[in-house]
Amino acid sequence: MAFLWIVTITALLAAVAAWSRVRACNRNIEQLSRRYWELKYQQAELRARLDRMPGGAAPATASEPARPGDARQAFVPISSLKR
Repeated sequence: MAFLWIVTITALLAAVAAWSRVRACNRNIEQLSRRYWELKYQQAELRARLDRMPGGAAPATASEPARPGDARQAFVPISSLKR
């Protein structure tokens, strides 16, 4: 009978430890996601500011024609695509 209590308490402690680890990982994921979108926003702002500057385009890119897969097209996150 005492063995079952020891196993139960050990399992409960392991479950609490795993739960707290999952919460910590979830906070890290949310923080990384927030940083990613902040950087994406800042990059778009800097690109717009660069485009507004006179002579903002680099001389090498000014002579090249625009390609269909240009980096200036809108970013679409994978999570917004329907399966």
